[in-house]
Amino acid sequence: MFVVDAVLTHRRALDEAISEAASKPHASTMPPRDRAFGRLVATTALRHLGQIEHVLAKFIEKPLPADSGRLRSILATAAAQLLFLDTPPHAAISQAVDIVRLDHHARRFDKLANAVLRRVATDGKALLASADTVKLDLPDWLWRRWAAAYGEEAARAIAKASLAEAPLDLTVKSDPQGWAERLSGVALPTGSVRVREAGRVEDLPGYAEGQWWVQDAAAALPARLLDVKSGLKVADLCAAPGGKSAQLASAGGSVVAVDLSGRRLKRLSENLARLSLSADIVEADVATFAADPERVGAFDAVLLDAPCSATGTIRRHPDLLRAKGEEEILRLAGKQLPLLTAAAELVRPGGRLVYTTCSLEPEECESIVEAFLAASSAFRIVPVDVAWLGIPPAFVSSQGYLRTAPHLTFGPDAIEAGMDGFFAACLERA
Repeated sequence: MFVVDAVLTHRRALDEAISEAASKPHASTMPPRDRAFGRLVATTALRHLGQIEHVLAKFIEKPLPADSGRLRSILATAAAQLLFLDTPPHAAISQAVDIVRLDHHARRFDKLANAVLRRVATDGKALLASADTVKLDLPDWLWRRWAAAYGEEAARAIAKASLAEAPLDLTVKSDPQGWAERLSGVALPTGSVRVREAGRVEDLPGYAEGQWWVQDAAAALPARLLDVKSGLKVADLCAAPGGKSAQLASAGGSVVAVDLSGRRLKRLSENLARLSLSADIVEADVATFAADPERVGAFDAVLLDAPCSATGTIRRHPDLLRAKGEEEILRLAGKQLPLLTAAAELVRPGGRLVYTTCSLEPEECESIVEAFLAASSAFRIVPVDVAWLGIPPAFVSSQGYLRTAPHLTFGPDAIEAGMDGFFAACLERA
């Protein structure tokens, strides 16, 4: 409940809210199973908040007052358990009412909470049976954007897949098939390993030895477009938390990892240390880094993973459904072209530049690259080679860009379905 409230009320990122909750004194004594269930409740409540509030509204006559404390979040987390997680009603309701009574502002609503949640338990699922649940959970502005960009049929498929829980994907240093067997998973055609039943990541074979790292299978594709080989000098811009830096270093590149956030770079450094990989870590913004005369034209390969709205990662970050708005997309799009222009200065003649985002919004992806190419005759598009990457043709646009989406599939096996939505353009300096 506290995690959900942090997201809904204070607009905190889900991962940050979970980390903060885990640092509380009482959390250290909780069994791992209880911590995992708490995370599941929070992500379920955020993922299906539209359905939850649709049901709650049927049983609450008046809008909740502004001074009702955490009541909204308490009701949402309890309803998530009743509607989606099959928690016994007496357990979910009594716990919720107890928490309401502990909240100074919400305690006067304890009887309301009890009555409403009892109705949710008895009638809630029936109310959802005839509802358009996909459109309930997706914000209207996002549905309109996806329908305009991809058509209504594809938009519905993207939305449905985005609202499903994501599997655990791993990038391995070597031997994907061998690690797939050890982890009871499947080796995807791209070389990623998808694990069927993960449990606690730190307990899986190979974690402590640094043999792999967690990275969505789609997120692992953009770095491969650089075709890094041993000895090449590579700049990974906006690099934290470091999955792509690890790929580039593992391929033999001499990597400079650049990010504006010192806190995020600390995490990148820790991740590389566990993997026994190295990179030159630089805390700087892209424009400042690229303005250094000694760095202009100094890199064989440059990867820019630009800050974006991240609408392609809703499966893993359902808080994005509540924390982002359309204005955020337009604000970020205004920053991405200057970042790409600065990154281009670092590329030597004949070198490659990959621009990538985890956004499904054309304004942050195709439009940025097209504007850049219109202003710079020094670069050309290198079309994505589907055979070399091990991906279906559906992953490549008519312009030769990489475009993955949550509803697409790597192959016929059900476990190969679904991935984050990524865009990448591979450019080469003449």
